[in-house]
This record gives sequence, structure tokens and C-alpha cells, in this order.
Amino acid sequence: MQSRLRRRAAVLLAGALIPLATPPVTAHAAPAARTVTAGATAAAFAAAAAKYEVPRDLLVALAYAETHLDGHDGEPSASGGYGVMHLVSNPANRSLERAATLTGKPAATLRSDEAANIAGGAAVLRAHADDLGLSAAARKDPAQWYQAVAKYGGAASADVARLYADTVYDLLAAGVRATTPAGETVTVPARAVQPQRGPYAKADDLDAPNTLAAAVDYPGATWAAANSANYAVSSRPSSDAIDRIVIHVTQGSYAGTISWFQNPSAKVSSHYVVKSSNGAITQMVREKDRAFHAGDYNRRSVGIEHEGYVSDASWFTDAMYRASAALTRNIADRYGIPKDRSHIVGHSEVPGADHTDPGSNWNWSTYMKYVTGSTAPTNPHTPESVCGAGYKVIDSAALGTAGTVYLLYNSGDGYNCVATLKKTSLGTATATSAYLEVQGKARVTDSGNFAYYAGPVRAAAAGKCVKWGGKAGSSTYDSPFEHCG
Repeated sequence: MQSRLRRRAAVLLAGALIPLATPPVTAHAAPAARTVTAGATAAAFAAAAAKYEVPRDLLVALAYAETHLDGHDGEPSASGGYGVMHLVSNPANRSLERAATLTGKPAATLRSDEAANIAGGAAVLRAHADDLGLSAAARKDPAQWYQAVAKYGGAASADVARLYADTVYDLLAAGVRATTPAGETVTVPARAVQPQRGPYAKADDLDAPNTLAAAVDYPGATWAAANSANYAVSSRPSSDAIDRIVIHVTQGSYAGTISWFQNPSAKVSSHYVVKSSNGAITQMVREKDRAFHAGDYNRRSVGIEHEGYVSDASWFTDAMYRASAALTRNIADRYGIPKDRSHIVGHSEVPGADHTDPGSNWNWSTYMKYVTGSTAPTNPHTPESVCGAGYKVIDSAALGTAGTVYLLYNSGDGYNCVATLKKTSLGTATATSAYLEVQGKARVTDSGNFAYYAGPVRAAAAGKCVKWGGKAGSSTYDSPFEHCG
């Protein structure tokens, strides 16, 4: 099965950077300069973890999911979150104020001092663990902290809380290596942790593409509805022609933005949100409706939010560019929007806008090449690389323009292998399948929403006939029993 991070969110209530009005965040004086000394970040994590009996690696993974360990000089995220731990102050989440109570430190210090902010985050996380009745023995096991992590995110729904917590645990599994703005390297070694989800195991898994598939306009997207207070029901394009696509940056995390759009106090939304690490896409407003994302362009445009911060290029990955470009190309084709910079614009280019996103770190050249196909993305995988050493292609069948299904054979062990490789929507999870049936045995199928391929499906078939096939896009291939012997 192909290796990939699960379709999780790199998290928290970091909201959207596109509000029509100022987000409901408590007003403050200009932030003080961030306080940090060389090597201080790793020391601050260690000290906070020890003081509040929070697993150090879990604390770092949570912070990385929120901010990539960049406190942004005390400036708030779109939803009013501060510092590397994203301590939030808005009507729906008061983790900043709770941290001040727990640590005895002023909110101003928690916003601007990195060590204080990390301690505040650890204190809030520990308080959630205490509220859940986590014992001293249980606190030593990172797997037992899942529900506390989910609550730390302050999500508007259990589904998004699960998305938030799963992201943190995915980072634990993959490991973290981050460079702070001061140049310090902070690491978390990869470790296998089986999280104890508790009641969140019953929440919808937004990591599964096409949740409520009938609701999405783009097949590769997951559906998570924005709150009805944050968009206007409409009947576009019959009511208003759609002729623009607006590119945004969230000033926050993927799950956090999804949660913020589900909060009625936000009064902002976007049609789509794209994840940094793997290009996962969530649709939150139907294209027929007017999302509140771009002022004067709300009636005529589709808005796409991208996880990250304008000032930090590390969020803008190739996976994000490719997935977003495929989405933009799909929207443009459906509405007849020219694929040029006059019609695909940044939020900062909308008339009357007071925002800077996507900012100077957004690579428009690369993005537009992917949108127009002038540098057409190709599948980085081959049938042989999917099936493994010793396998050679002995047959194949085209699946329209969407992909090709391959049958391979390993003469060394007598095994067949089937893999379906996509040609379109590369990097975006779409329905793809591959199957292999050895005569006299049950069919084995790999079917799901995959970014690049389905398979490998292997079975011992020496001296046996096989049926094989697969699906990509709307095209399917089914062979008869063949390749006997």
C-alpha cells in the first residue's frame, strides 16, 4: 500500500485569513518583541514538559502542527492564537486566558515570551488531562493523551477535534525536525503510538475523502460544512457569474481553519481549504453559494484557502501547489474561467482588499505552470516500483485518460501483481482501484481514494489463470481469465 501521511490536518483553531471584518479577537496593544535566546526553544519544551508532566515529544508535535514552532513575533493568527503553542483568545476559545490563570503569568507575557507561551500550552494541556481524570501513570503514556489533545484544539465539532488530534499523532509517528526562526533545530524521533481515541473513535473521520460525496463540487475533496452564519445561500452561476478564483493563506492551520469556519462568530469562510503536508482538500461551502472571503469578489469568485502563514515559506509545499492547481484547473474548466493571472488572483489583488496573502513566499510561477499544464505533473511511481523488485509488466489496459492498470509477474516466486497508476488528479486523493483474482480463489481488491495509485495487489498464481483489472476516474477494465500457466 502506498506510503503517505493520512489525510489529517496540521491543526488548530488558527482560522482563516480572509475575514470581511476583523475577527472577534480581544484588542491588544502592539505586541512586544518575541523573547528568545539561542537554544532556548528545546530547553523551554523540556522544562514545560517536566513541570506539567506532559510528554515532551507530544508537546513539540502539537506545537509543530500549530505553528511550525514559529511564534510570529507575538502577532495573532486569524482566529486570535498566539505563540508557538497557539494560545487562543476569541469568543469560542479562551486558552490564552486559561493559561494565564494556570501559570500566574500575564496574558501579554504569554503572547510575547516564547518560554512562557510553551509553559502556558503545557499547563492547558495538563488541565485537560486532569479534567479527563488521567492518572499519573497514564500521563506517562502519550497514547492516553489523545482526548486532551483533541480538546486543546478547541474545535467546533467532534469530527474536527478528531482531525486535529490525529494530525498531532501522525506527526509523532513520522517524527519532527523543525528549525525555529532563531535557527535552532528541534527534533522529535519517529515513534509508533496507538492513540486511545475514546469517544472520538465514533466521530466521522474527515481523513476519508468524499465524506458526503454528493455535497462536494470537486471529487477529490472531503466535505465539512461551514456554519450557515459564515456564508450566503445563493444560486450561482445563474444568479451571479463565476469568473474569478481567489487564492488565500489561512494564517493558521488546516484543522483550525476548518473549525473557525464552523464557528458562527467567525463571519468568514471559503469554498475550499488545502493542507500543506499532502495537499488534502476540504470543501466547506458549495460553489453555488457565496463564501465570505473576498469582499467585492464574493459574488463572482470561488475562494481557496491554503494552510500556513504568509511569512513562512515552509508551509507552501509542492504537494500543496499541485493539489491546489488541480482544483483550480477543475474549477476554471467547469465555469470557463481563463487560466491566467487576471482571473486567478491573490486575496491582496482583490479591489479594496486590506490583506497581503498569499504574499511574496507564494510561488506564482510554479503554481500557474501547474494550473495551465505547461509543466504537466507526471506520476512519480511506476508499476515496478509499486509491486517491488522482481516484478515485470506482462499486460496493461488504459483507463481512458485517467490512468492505466498493469498486470505484472515475478518469475522468481510465481506471484502476479496488479497496480493502477493515475494520470490525472495527481497528488489529490480520488477513487482508484486494482484487483487480482486467481482462478479458484477469492478476488483481492485494493479500492479507495488515492493520490497516485491503487495496489499493489499480489497473489501466488504459478500455473493458474487470473482475472485482473481496476478503475480510475470513470473508466474501468475487467479482464477475462487469462495468462494461464
